Formats: sequence, structure tokens, C-alpha cells
Amino acid sequence: MEKEEKKKLFSQEDIMKILDACYDKSIQGIPHVSPSVEQIATEYMEKYPTTEQACKAMIKNQIIKCTTSGFLTGFGGFITLPVTLPANVTSVLYVQMRMIACAAFMAGFDLNGDETQTFVYACLAGVAVNEMLKQAGIKFGVKLTNSLIKKIPGKVLTKINQKVGFRFITKFGTKGIINMGKLVPGVGAVIGGGLDLVETKAIGDRTYKWFFEGNYIYDEKAEASAIPIKVVENQ
Repeated sequence: MEKEEKKKLFSQEDIMKILDACYDKSIQGIPHVSPSVEQIATEYMEKYPTTEQACKAMIKNQIIKCTTSGFLTGFGGFITLPVTLPANVTSVLYVQMRMIACAAFMAGFDLNGDETQTFVYACLAGVAVNEMLKQAGIKFGVKLTNSLIKKIPGKVLTKINQKVGFRFITKFGTKGIINMGKLVPGVGAVIGGGLDLVETKAIGDRTYKWFFEGNYIYDEKAEASAIPIKVVENQ
């Protein structure tokens, strides 16, 4: 039993494989299902008078999508990741990551850059980066640009990725996946959608602050405690 239990746990390498695969699908889109991030961003920016308004509208719509079960279940069979996760978890992860990547693109970041990818992961995971940015010589309140983010030392990016990995190990570990669908029929979807709303709203707020306002200061512990990520596994 002990060996079986260990096999179920996610390693840091597993987490990064999941995130990398999801990131690639997020920015490229899924054929016949969803367009690329660049296409989505362009459509929003053409529709609204300012990039800021376009970003806020995009984030608002992505938050709504994360609470729409019919929309999310449509992704289940299309998102294949290196490590198996429940379809509902995979779908929400996909929409949340696309939301962050789209905002980053609107703010002028190169989505193919390792630096941008790391910051998308950190934003998704809710990892505080303010102190690490300070160590890299970036002042608080300074809005990161594509040229500035490229000056962040590789060792700092590595530290951020490590924190991201640890955060998701907690979330996706054996006791870290919320699978409400197995609970009382009809109730699970409602509760699950509520949790997705709380988490995605927090991520959306953080996304705009990071990429458009240069505000990386927030209480990581307080935010983490506000987002339920513990799981009660159904036997």
C-alpha cells in the first residue's frame, strides 16, 4: 500500500511537465476548440478603446467561463497532459492559464520567453515574487516590460519555479485535488463552480496588478488561506 501511495504523489518534475504542456496548449490554442492567445488578445484590443479596458473585459469573461460547467466539460477530451488529472481540474487550469497569458501578451510580453512563462506560472500559483524581484534589483511599483523581465537572473527564475512547484505539489498531491463531482448529484457542480469562481477571481485580480500595474505586493499567506485547495478524497 505504501508503494502505491507514493506513486500517486506528484513530484516537482511532474508539476513542471503539467504546467509546460498546459502552457503550450494555452498559447497555441486547441484546433477546432479554442483559438490562440494572440488571436483572442487581438480581438479584445480591437473591440475596446484601450488595452487596459480590453484586458479587464477579457479577465471578466474568463472568470465566467471557469464557472460554466458546460463550457469546461467541452475541453476534457482535448487537453492531454503528461500526468493524469481529472478533466474538470485540467479544464479550469487551461482557462486560468490562458487568461494570464492573454493579459501578458496584451501588456507586451513575449509569450515564447522563459521569463514570461515563469511569471505566468507564478501568477497562476499565487507565489509572492516581490522580494525576489527586489533581490534582482527591480524596484517595487515598477511595471515590468519585456526588456526588463529579460534582465532577471536565471537563478531568480529558478527560485520562482521551485516555489511554483511546491505550491502545486500541495494542490495536486494525493490529498490536494478537489473533485466535487463525486459528491451529491447536482450539488457538486454548484460547489465546484463556486470554488473555481473564488480562485479564478483572485488570479484575475493578481494578473491585472502584476502585468498592468506593476503591483507584486500582496499577502501570500492570507490569499492562500482564502482559496480552498485541500481535498477530501472520495473512497
